[in-house]
Amino acid sequence: MIDLIQEIYGTIMRNKLRTALTGFSVAWGIFMLIVLLGAGNGLIHAFEGQSAGMMMNSMKIYPGYTSKPYQGFKEGRSISLDENDRMTTERAFPENVITTAATVSKSDAYLSYGKEAVSIGIDGVYPNYPELEAVKVKKGRFINERDMQERRKVIILHEKTAKILFPQTEPLGKYLNSQGVIYRVVGIYADQNSITPAALVPFTTLQLVYNKGDSIDNLVFSTKNLNTEAANEIFERDYRKTIGANKHFAADDDGAIWIWNRFTQYLQQQSASDVLHIAIWVIGIFTLLSGIVGVSNIMLITVRERTHEFGIRKALGAKPMSILWLIISESVAITTFFGYIGMVAGIAVTEYMNQIAGKQTMDAGLFSVTVFENPTVDMGIAIQATLTLIIAGTLAGLFPARKAVRIRPIEALRAD
Repeated sequence: MIDLIQEIYGTIMRNKLRTALTGFSVAWGIFMLIVLLGAGNGLIHAFEGQSAGMMMNSMKIYPGYTSKPYQGFKEGRSISLDENDRMTTERAFPENVITTAATVSKSDAYLSYGKEAVSIGIDGVYPNYPELEAVKVKKGRFINERDMQERRKVIILHEKTAKILFPQTEPLGKYLNSQGVIYRVVGIYADQNSITPAALVPFTTLQLVYNKGDSIDNLVFSTKNLNTEAANEIFERDYRKTIGANKHFAADDDGAIWIWNRFTQYLQQQSASDVLHIAIWVIGIFTLLSGIVGVSNIMLITVRERTHEFGIRKALGAKPMSILWLIISESVAITTFFGYIGMVAGIAVTEYMNQIAGKQTMDAGLFSVTVFENPTVDMGIAIQATLTLIIAGTLAGLFPARKAVRIRPIEALRAD
């Protein structure tokens, strides 16, 4: 073994530049693969983070406009939702609907405390809102059933809104003025991605204070027994038909109400993640192949340059397997050494990316969205990629090695 190592070392040292250039292509291939995987993971983790804490077996219904005539009604008619639609959802689908809730909004509210003020939307929500949406109470409490029954003027602020209104004061227990309506702050909440972080009040309170009647802006419900995309499509079709009977629009009118099915969206995200992973692996493998081809070429050149030497070895009784093993070992040594360097460099870069952009968000005061998160690669994946490279390096050396084995001693001794 020591003789083999010395021989491989001697061969590499005699061709330093050629070996270095070939090794660089190998290291670059594994480096790019790991960096691409890390970047892809950063995007995928950000997608997953956006829905973390959200009940994925749920649907959200928004009103729209009819896109076709129906029973004497013209197209383009505005559809509105009300409390009757929420009750219909509960009664008509007991096998598929677990719980329902609704939201009604006041979009142009103005909250003030002392000299601080903010223009913000206020949403009237049900107590089960945190179970259906990706929100978490950070301080205080959330809306409860008694708040709903008594139509209490209590309010839950987003943590960013609280920092604006109460920069140096504890917000819990304080009273806010909203254009003459006084709310008591009872809780602070946070969510994963605050595109429009509204203040939250009891659903019945907002209906009463702002004369909303029984209208709702959207309704949401959790589902059960809908475990496939086909089952969800059937449910959506039946749901449109049921609501359409109440609102007088066609069952196949997709514009009348918009259904945000979080389960099917999750399946689509998973498919997109799989496509992204496949694309990264394809690009990375082709990059690796360029390095492997380089290793195979350098071994072919080595065999040609050492034809005379191999002839002497065979004339002295060297077995074909020993020559085969020599060439393959040299190929594996190059791919292993430089592949390891590429792997370490790739992991270092992904860790650096994680340090400087591990939780990259688009933040504009009241609005923030996570776009890049934890761009690292699992160590097992990195090792598997490197082992794959080593196996490929072995195969790359196999063809030149077989060519060396076939050399006839007489012809080899005559070679220049």
